[in-house]
Amino acid sequence: MGVAISKAGAERATPLATATLVLAANAPDVDVASYVGGPYFALAFRRGITHGWPALVVLPLLVVFVMLAWDRSVRRRRDPDCDPARAGPLLALSAIGVLTHPTLDWMNTYGMRWGLPFDGAWSYGDALFIIDPWIWLALGGSIFLASGLSGRDLAAWAALALAATALVITALPSARILWLVGIASIVSLRLSRRPDAAAGRQALVRIAGVAVCVYVTALVVADGLARRDVVAEAARAGLVVRDVMIAPLLGNPFISEVEVLTANAYVPGTHAWLRSPRVELRPGAAVPLLVAPTELSGPAMERVLLAARSEPSARHYLVWSRFPYARVEPDGDGWQVTFADARYDGVRDAGSLGSVSVRIPREPASD
Repeated sequence: MGVAISKAGAERATPLATATLVLAANAPDVDVASYVGGPYFALAFRRGITHGWPALVVLPLLVVFVMLAWDRSVRRRRDPDCDPARAGPLLALSAIGVLTHPTLDWMNTYGMRWGLPFDGAWSYGDALFIIDPWIWLALGGSIFLASGLSGRDLAAWAALALAATALVITALPSARILWLVGIASIVSLRLSRRPDAAAGRQALVRIAGVAVCVYVTALVVADGLARRDVVAEAARAGLVVRDVMIAPLLGNPFISEVEVLTANAYVPGTHAWLRSPRVELRPGAAVPLLVAPTELSGPAMERVLLAARSEPSARHYLVWSRFPYARVEPDGDGWQVTFADARYDGVRDAGSLGSVSVRIPREPASD
């Protein structure tokens, strides 16, 4: 996204414009360093303080500080005659670049916390899958067409295209023909490009950027309409809806997975725009909010769950979890308590996103 904004014309604003946009667009993910505290600590920390409103103020200033220091200490020492980078345009571009990151992060089911450190509430756009190959194709393809490339650059682009193609073909075989046609079209346009068509190349990036904005807006609107369809169908099925998630699928904007939260369970289903009826709910596959042995009484169950939630790994997982449920099983002289998130039911290799388990010792029997 940062490079696309640059190639659409922002690179002319000041030296180091492209580098600033790229650095700024990735700056919020500095919170990846939280993995040193373990995967569950990272779940509780990420998409928070470095992504919310305070970060939108602080991170652009830090990025500009780094770029101006680089300009003064490295770039202009190498070439004393080059034009200096301009602080004002750099700050504007840095603010734009930083803003693109949490905005796109918000649009998937993983969610965002805009208000930290003042408000820890999560917000979810539910409009984009976390990886969207069509955005890759539109922005990456237009950037490739707009760039002047050396032999080394072409080799890097070829490696990137092969890696993306391998991922799409492996993870999304139903869309491989459309993807390959897109790649072939981009290569064909590159081979037929006139070397003096700079203005046309810039316009192409702008058109691709507008197309992506229209695409994303359409998905946001579609999510709202799909949510309305699901709530109506749930009401017809006699379900009392407390929350709904419409989860887009990889590479297919016409089908979404659905989770409906009721008073005591998550009811899965699907929403498909090209199917009639569009909504299919599966109450028979509902996941209870709590599964536990009958030998645990109400108060005893509460004590076990309270102890389990206080364990650091479980506490961190539940900070992040949107649709949590619990399973309690006997485990020798204790209880195995597993917290999971309905968003990741059926997802292979979900890792720390899928669940967390802790062991709670049994209370000693009273006389």
